[in-house]
Amino acid sequence: MGKKIKRDSKSVALAQAILEQYQPETKEDVQDAMKDIFGPIFEAMLQGEMSAHLGYESNNHEYKATQNRRNGYNNKTLKTTYGEIPINTPRDREGTFEPIAIPKRTKDVSGIEDKVLSMYAKGMSQRDIASTIEDIYGFNISAETVSEITD
Repeated sequence: MGKKIKRDSKSVALAQAILEQYQPETKEDVQDAMKDIFGPIFEAMLQGEMSAHLGYESNNHEYKATQNRRNGYNNKTLKTTYGEIPINTPRDREGTFEPIAIPKRTKDVSGIEDKVLSMYAKGMSQRDIASTIEDIYGFNISAETVSEITD
């Protein structure tokens, strides 16, 4: 008799929310739900990176130390293990924003979805998330950027 797998309560709650919202009946239904979820997750990560890059949150009307501002979005279609996912990538006026989560000109992110989802679902620390991103992309990311992304 096998040992029962202990699940993290956050990942169980996330799975339950997905089941309640999408009510999947087949494996394909689950994959479609995952496609719907990954687009907003990737976009939120990119928004967090943009906030860290500019030094202020979106819709912040206070004084800003930089003249650089958000400047709309570019549409991008990512290839994933679940199929193609359209996302909006933020851009800045000066064109200096270099996203880390999904670098410019990168379209194939197959294989990282599970890692991204597990970071959110497991409630990983900023250090653990930074380590995972380093593992995926091969470069360091600041704790401030991780904080912006996870917020």
